[in-house]
Formats: sequence, structure tokens, C-alpha cells
Amino acid sequence: MAIEFNASRGATLGIEWELQLVDDQTRRLRQDAGQVLGALPGLSEAERNPKIRHELMESTVEIVTDVCHTVSEARADLAATMAELRSVAEPRGIGLACTGTHPISDWRDAEMAPIQRYAELVEQYQWLARRIQTFGVHVHVGIRSVDKAIPIVNALSAYLPHFLALTASSPFWCGQDTGLASSRAIVFGSLPTAGPPHLLADWAEFEAYMDTLLRAQAIRSIKEVWWDIRPHPDFGTIEIRMFDGIPTLREVGMAAALCQSLVELFDHQLDRGYTLPSPATWVVRDNKWRATRYGLDAIVITDDQGATAPLRDELYELVRELEPIADRLGCAEDLKVLSDVLDQGASYERQRAIINDGGSLEDVVTAALTECREDRFVNPREVTHAGA
Repeated sequence: MAIEFNASRGATLGIEWELQLVDDQTRRLRQDAGQVLGALPGLSEAERNPKIRHELMESTVEIVTDVCHTVSEARADLAATMAELRSVAEPRGIGLACTGTHPISDWRDAEMAPIQRYAELVEQYQWLARRIQTFGVHVHVGIRSVDKAIPIVNALSAYLPHFLALTASSPFWCGQDTGLASSRAIVFGSLPTAGPPHLLADWAEFEAYMDTLLRAQAIRSIKEVWWDIRPHPDFGTIEIRMFDGIPTLREVGMAAALCQSLVELFDHQLDRGYTLPSPATWVVRDNKWRATRYGLDAIVITDDQGATAPLRDELYELVRELEPIADRLGCAEDLKVLSDVLDQGASYERQRAIINDGGSLEDVVTAALTECREDRFVNPREVTHAGA
């Protein structure tokens, strides 16, 4: 099976941001995506690449950038679409937020989007699909050659815990604290073709593997392979799907800067004739679990012999390593937001801080709405003592 890869001209960017539709009064999810999208036909009904899209559930809309060259361009693209979305959502009493799960809404109350592809997905996966009331961010980075796709996917797999811990934002599920930094990683990761990428040798092996899955009727399209990191042949990109829902646009920019800088690093290393690192499968899977459970406090495995290091230390070192590349790409300021997250807390930490300060899960949702609307981190006392 030959899979054509439409190579990009460089490290272009595309971002998909899944947003919650939240009732202003109850703080629970609203199942009104159809109404919201219907009010923006120019953005949602474009023949090619609509800027606003349905997702699996009616509580979700996804906003998507055009092909961008810089992180600042991608942020501006998302901000413009967000402004249009707010213009029709807010008069309907709907706020916009993004965390990996909604802290209090129950997935059993969700309505599925009226799209045939999603109906088929639910029919196939049943309970596994019906409970995917989760929200994430996907970042596409263009690469210039199909021969680079699999080596870069393999190398990026070492950074699954970095991607997840920085954006982990789903400690709560159906009104309960799960004890995890990211319950979304567990819920979505339960799908048979989700999870860490299979570490393959080259594009020919990727083609052979996809052909095997299709012949075995495990999938109907390679788009049903929902790896945490995967090549996207149509777009000519590497798609990083590991991020939890990201509450602020500045953190979305951070995630994009991290992805673009790493892909650019590996791209140039391949040009120089280097062989990229490819961690052992057991290391990749164990490290993902550690980030899922402990977030930024994870102690991650750093080599195939079992050496370990604090993930926070690894992230500080990574920022220093990538600074020159980010500077050349024009996203150095976006990458620096990573340090702000380490200092002020990832979303799962900010959410739990509200509860620890005496707040409620409704307060957690209020903070997420504020963070998304004002593009800043909310201090717990702002919501827990708002009426004092």
C-alpha cells in the first residue's frame, strides 16, 4: 500500500483547539454546538478546511487555523476565530473554556453530534466512544521529506511526558477527583488505535502496517489511527495529539512553540546525517503513565537502562536547549511560557489549588472560563473569595 505524503516546504504550523460550550448559569456543558455552528455558516460550512467544526459531542466545537508559518501567526488566527465564536455564543448564555475534561458534567448526559462518521464510531466502539467527553489540542508541524516522518515521530515519542505534564488539565471526572493529572489520557487512550505511536523503522514499514490494519478491518481509514503522535500524509505534517485541553491562548502558543522547535531540531539533525534517538517502547509507555498520574512531579525514565530524573528538571534543560532554535523561528517568547507554567502551575495544579483553598468544582469551571476569556492564569483566591 503506497501512502502519498504531501511534504511541506518547512516547519509550517496548524493548530486544532477543542472548546467546551459552558452554560453561564449552571457552569455545566451545553449541548448546543449545532446552533452555534449554524450561526456562523461562513466559518463552519466552508467546502475546504472550515475554521470551526463539530466534534464527537454537541458540547464541543473545534477551531482550526489555516496553514501558518509562525506561532504568532497561528495565535492571531485562533484569536480571530475565537472572537467570532464568542459573538454568537455569549448572547446565548454560553461561555467558552478548555480543560481536558469538564469537572462536573457527566458524559452520560452528552448528546452526539449528528454526523454519520461519529455515529459509526459509536456503533463500533460503544461505551469507549460514548464516554469521550474530553477536550484536547492538536499541533501539526510541517516536514520537508517523507523520509523524515517516521524518524521524527520516533524521536518525539520521548517527549510524551513533557507534552502531557505541561498541559495536563483533567484531574476531575464526573464530579470526582481522579487522583490523576490527566484523566483524559486514560479515557481517550482506551480506544484500540489510540496511545503512543508504534515505533517503526521507516515510511515503507508504516505503509505496510497501515495496509495490514486495513486488510484486517481493524480500521477503515488511516485517519482512525489516533496515536499520540502520528504522521499526517495529506497535510505533510507530524501531528502531536498528546496535549490535554489547554485553557489559555498563551499556553497554546507554548505548545506550538515546543512542537515547532523540536521538529526543526530533528529536521536539521537528519540533514547533518545524525541518527535520531528512538526510545524503547516500554520507556515511552511507562513515561506516559508517569505524566498521566503525577504531571510535572513525575520522575521520568531517561534511557533504556532505567535511569531517571525529575521531569521538571528535564523541562528546564529542554527550554535551554531549544532557545536558539525558537529564537530563529520567532517563537522564543512563546517557549518562555513553559517557565511560567513550571513556576505558577499547570492547569491541573491550578484547578486543585482552588479546591484546596475551599472552592467548589463550579469555581474551577469559573476559573477556566476566565482563563480562556482573559488569556491569563487565575489565582485561586480570585474565585474562592470573589464574594467576600
